[in-house]
Amino acid sequence: MSKPVFFDKIVAREEAPARVAALARPVVFTNGVFDVLHRGHATYLARARELGGSLVLALNTDASARRLGKGPDRPLNNEEDRAVLMAALESVSLVTWFDENTPLELIAELKPDILVKGGDYDMEKLAETAVVKAYGGQALAIPFVEGYSTTALVKKIRSAN
Repeated sequence: MSKPVFFDKIVAREEAPARVAALARPVVFTNGVFDVLHRGHATYLARARELGGSLVLALNTDASARRLGKGPDRPLNNEEDRAVLMAALESVSLVTWFDENTPLELIAELKPDILVKGGDYDMEKLAETAVVKAYGGQALAIPFVEGYSTTALVKKIRSAN
């Protein structure tokens, strides 16, 4: 049995620049762990996609996610499983990974037209914003859907025991 077509959206970092170059413009870029997919993620990604012709999603590798300090057992879903779930979303055009603490190097390589982050970020304080603006791109924050977070969901599940 062949893999579903959305698996074609998942690319190794080395392949990402060539694949991004072929995407519809403007290219919107976002990143994160996206550990346990929830309504807030789906809404955020759909809003990000509406800003351009395509949406590139860069996932933290498992090692990168662990360095964020969300807990020793996080991420709950490994990087390949998280990539499959993200690629299955209609709003996502391409999925790749970054192993650093931030996607700064990847953004410099891909040169997306628009960088998007969740509403809890001060875009002007991010090094990524400076990189994007230096080549003429935009950096925007999209408000979160209140009441949804993976951390809160994990706490809720654990408290049910």
